[in-house]
Amino acid sequence: MKRLQDRVAVITGAASGIGKGIAIAFAREGAHVVVADVAVQSRAEETLAGVRAHGRDALFVQTDVGDEK
Repeated sequence: MKRLQDRVAVITGAASGIGKGIAIAFAREGAHVVVADVAVQSRAEETLAGVRAHGRDALFVQTDVGDEK
């Protein structure tokens, strides 16, 4: 069994760069992933596809963790 099998991971900054790599690595380990980023969804599509390629669910939520609201 994979270490994160069927857990849900919320990855901030996941539309690109290190966050994208982490999101896909978590999916490889069995996690479903919430891709949270300030970017618009079209910028996160590659990350979403990478997560789904490992048979995991992926959801994009436009999020600014720097804004308390």
